[in-house]
Amino acid sequence: MRVCIVGCGAIGSLFAAHLARLKDVEVWAYEVNRAHVDAINATGLRLSGFSQVHSHPKASADATKIPPCDFGIVATKSQHTRAAMEATASVFRDAAVCSVQNGVGNEEIIAGFAPRVMRGTTFPAGRIVEPGHVQQDTGGKTWMGPFEPKPASMAEVEALAAKLTESGMETLAMADARGAQWTKLIFNAATNPIGALTGLPHGVACDQPQLRRLISGLAAEGVAVAKALGITPDSDPEKLIDHAREVAYHHKASMLQDVLGKRATEVDALNGGIVRFGEEAGVPTPLNRAIQALIHGLEHSWTRKD
Repeated sequence: MRVCIVGCGAIGSLFAAHLARLKDVEVWAYEVNRAHVDAINATGLRLSGFSQVHSHPKASADATKIPPCDFGIVATKSQHTRAAMEATASVFRDAAVCSVQNGVGNEEIIAGFAPRVMRGTTFPAGRIVEPGHVQQDTGGKTWMGPFEPKPASMAEVEALAAKLTESGMETLAMADARGAQWTKLIFNAATNPIGALTGLPHGVACDQPQLRRLISGLAAEGVAVAKALGITPDSDPEKLIDHAREVAYHHKASMLQDVLGKRATEVDALNGGIVRFGEEAGVPTPLNRAIQALIHGLEHSWTRKD
């Protein structure tokens, strides 16, 4: 089995490092950060923290150097999905490609470049410490299933999930992964922007009563939209938020990391996704709409010249 990880940042590196431990899986990582690519090829990819892994995937910033793959795992930020798939389309001419990205809307883009697609979501999180070294802050499961408009076969879903589980990343193959995806979407949309706007790690934000009420309000809107779409989250977002407070109290969510680095965020795929589907379903989402506007205003503050 040959697998290409598209986007070997913090999350992509977790998948690449674990899969590369298996003798019967050839792992390639496509990543535009050349320092990270060079370090992986020179000394391997190291995970510390929650996982202690040191393996040797192959990495390239040039997709033409990557041979055709059987499977793909897309782990880029949502705003980079199209560019990443345009660059790697030749790698996936006859492949099943799974998104494990935040938010909604990525699978639709991937389906324009790959013949078979999986809908996926993952809860492990981390950060790049230095090129070739990622600290895993939290663990958790990964879920994947066929993307209904252009599905991978269940046999393909089960094969990839089995290899991920064997590598140390517990992965569940599902006939319908929408509930898992929307659980993560609601969780992220309710918590990530609060950390980004306040600068607070997840647990600290949850301990502020006014912020916790806002988090609950954002989550409730997401649940209402999912219900209107006929999707049932596979766990209670409120319990998940509280669980994350216990196990990842000091974790700085990816959106906060982007804000600290003055990079564009994934707000349009998170809160913006809930707003968009809410409009289609006739469900009002004023809190998510306000958060989306605030994050866009913050992003604008980095580039304004007046």
